[in-house]
Amino acid sequence: MRAYENQLSDNRPIRRSRDEKRRQLAELRQVLAGMKSHASPALRASITAKIAALEAELGEQKR
Repeated sequence: MRAYENQLSDNRPIRRSRDEKRRQLAELRQVLAGMKSHASPALRASITAKIAALEAELGEQKR
């Protein structure tokens, strides 16, 4: 079955509004704070990188 234009499986990033990005940032911070000490370092690094990326995006959108 072929994909049609603007289908979510088009391998494009999902566009989020500023409020959705703020909500996602808060959720990721809660997840990072609630992680157990035995969580993998790779997972921590991944979440930290996503938080940094979201903070950078929100900082750019403020201007």
